[in-house]
Amino acid sequence: MKQPIPTNWRLNSYLFLLSQFVTGITSMIVQYGIIWYLTQQSGSATVLSLATLTAMLPMVLLSPFVGTFIDRWNKKALLIVPDMVAAAVAIVLSVVGTVDGDFPLWLVFDSLLVRSGAQAFQSPTVQSILPTMVPQGEITKINGTLGMVQSATMVISPALGALLYAFIPINLLILLDVLGAVLGLAVLMFVTIQSNQAAVSQRPHVVADAVFGFKRIGVVRGLWAIVIIGALFSLLFMPAASLYPLMTLQYFRGSITQAGIVEVVWSVGSLAGGAIIGVFGATRNRMVPTVAGMGLLGVAFVACAVLPRDLGGFVVFVALNAVAGLAASFPFTLTMVMIQESFPADELGRVFGVVMSLSNLAGPIGLLFAGPLGDAIGVQWVFALSGLGAVLCAVLMAAVPDCRDYDLRLQDKKAATQTM
Repeated sequence: MKQPIPTNWRLNSYLFLLSQFVTGITSMIVQYGIIWYLTQQSGSATVLSLATLTAMLPMVLLSPFVGTFIDRWNKKALLIVPDMVAAAVAIVLSVVGTVDGDFPLWLVFDSLLVRSGAQAFQSPTVQSILPTMVPQGEITKINGTLGMVQSATMVISPALGALLYAFIPINLLILLDVLGAVLGLAVLMFVTIQSNQAAVSQRPHVVADAVFGFKRIGVVRGLWAIVIIGALFSLLFMPAASLYPLMTLQYFRGSITQAGIVEVVWSVGSLAGGAIIGVFGATRNRMVPTVAGMGLLGVAFVACAVLPRDLGGFVVFVALNAVAGLAASFPFTLTMVMIQESFPADELGRVFGVVMSLSNLAGPIGLLFAGPLGDAIGVQWVFALSGLGAVLCAVLMAAVPDCRDYDLRLQDKKAATQTM
């Protein structure tokens, strides 16, 4: 039985987004600190790619199976416990860095592994919570607002992270994760999150529920094609995304500050994209901006690869990243919204577990080749290949009728349901 939306749903949802912002921004500052530490210590595309790969593997392996727990367990606890685990890892890493004066690579990679395992529970949990917090007509807007919150996090954290990294030892900077977890969870205590009471008493069946998630996606016409093309998009997008610091530091011979500027500008573009989705997201056919975003992102990446290695080229690179950031927000956000609207709330955990697993699986496959390829031919040509691949994904999405018309069918189904 569907539970009613709380009368104070707007305040409730904003408090929820605030809690995600607080924990997210401190976590991202720490993440950037670790990335810049590895970049300065190694200067290797392979090391950066391996670090990104390590951070994604637990999400790949766990995502298909976490949905059964998300649909049955207390969702607030599934947000709290991973934050506590990440905070504990930050304390261990900080203590080792303080005592030894340095971080062994194996410990840095282990910390990324554990943080990713915690994230494997949090990301699909957040996606399954949002549709239950707001009225049906507000789902696209609340996802756009979530995109703005995440983009604001990405706007602030690189600049603040670069500033703090320059003045605070990395072993102390890492402790921001602990502060963020405490403050974010304090806000979360005031948030009402619905639970599926009928499923709480049911015993989880991990494998059976993972299979259920695959089957549910399979019975929705066109959704498998969208998910697979989306996974291919992730496979081709992640190599370039993981090498952004080296593009600035090596290709343009820039500084950590300039690398932070690039990250901020990307996120400003994403913030603008989230704002556009939040205001105008309830369009008749959301597949149009989804496909357009993929194509525009690809064109921007290709253009980045052919820029001159001077200050003028870097300025254009920064501008292109604003365009790419804006473009990326549409396929990532709108696809999630359409999936949310395609299934009942008590199935979303299992469905998103499968979707995120496939998406996250594609990323590491691309990263296996990104590092060695970047070291061999140059990071700029990795950008070119990623961009061409993104354009290909846009063409595929537009060429397959079941993908192209997916949202039109979804809107017609919703309209028919409302008139019954």
